Amino acid sequence: MKKQFVVFHAVPVALFIGIVLSFVFAKGIVNAQSITKTVKSAPVIVKTSSEKSATNARFLNAATENTKLRSGLAWDFGGRVQNGWEIYEPLIADTLGSNANAGSIEFAAALSKWQASRGLTATGILDEDSLWAMTRYWQSLRLGRSDFPGDEKLLSAPIADFYDSTRDVELLKLERETYAAYKRMIAAASKDLGREIRFTRNGELAAGEKYLRIVSAYRSPEYQAELRRKQPGASRAALAVHSPHNTGQALDLYVGGEPVSTKDLNRLMQIKTPAYRWLVKNARKYGFVNYFYEPWHWEYVGNK
Repeated sequence: MKKQFVVFHAVPVALFIGIVLSFVFAKGIVNAQSITKTVKSAPVIVKTSSEKSATNARFLNAATENTKLRSGLAWDFGGRVQNGWEIYEPLIADTLGSNANAGSIEFAAALSKWQASRGLTATGILDEDSLWAMTRYWQSLRLGRSDFPGDEKLLSAPIADFYDSTRDVELLKLERETYAAYKRMIAAASKDLGREIRFTRNGELAAGEKYLRIVSAYRSPEYQAELRRKQPGASRAALAVHSPHNTGQALDLYVGGEPVSTKDLNRLMQIKTPAYRWLVKNARKYGFVNYFYEPWHWEYVGNK
């Protein structure tokens, strides 16, 4: 009886173990199949050495041409002949998402992809057609209006925020949201530019620091007209008849050199400063976009 009892109870135990082992084995097969499917779904495409050589040769020629055009391309903007596109290199690099040297194969390859995305011939050469396409893209990001916002939407910022400590009180106005965004941007800059620009511990520009302070903000149409009368030789690009400054959402910020001079040498110096390069990479996060022709000019467009 005792032997029969043991055998009787051993049968269900053996069955249970068999079921468990079958489940584990089946799950292992399913997992193995899943892994196999995953590996098969992502094939690796390897270019042959001849394909790589052809690509490099193609963009090597483009890189050579870009080196020439960087300072030698003659094109017209604002009624003036422009020489090359070196002044716009930081904006170009940001647009392409590439920090490669403008005369490199990598730059030409990145430009080629951008050209294709814009419906242009993907040559990898930044010629006049491609440069105009870029300027149109940059211009499309801007505010695009010059209407007066109304006194209730303007505020007078502290004189401490301005480049000129003697500025007239009537010239300290700007649109409220624009000012709030500017202050947030300065606080962010303080975390990245602490070695190049002096800030206080609470993220404000330190006393005596000029970089990133406001040179000009809101301008009434009358004030803008007066500026044009004082500078009759100024180009359309330098002093617009319908200025975005009329909205209170355009800020001229100090980024080096002569604050608002459009001389090529001045702009070339400005685009190399840490202040300008930081703005190109980060200002968009706070709603600001650059007017490409003026390194100092930034417009608050919010989430446009």
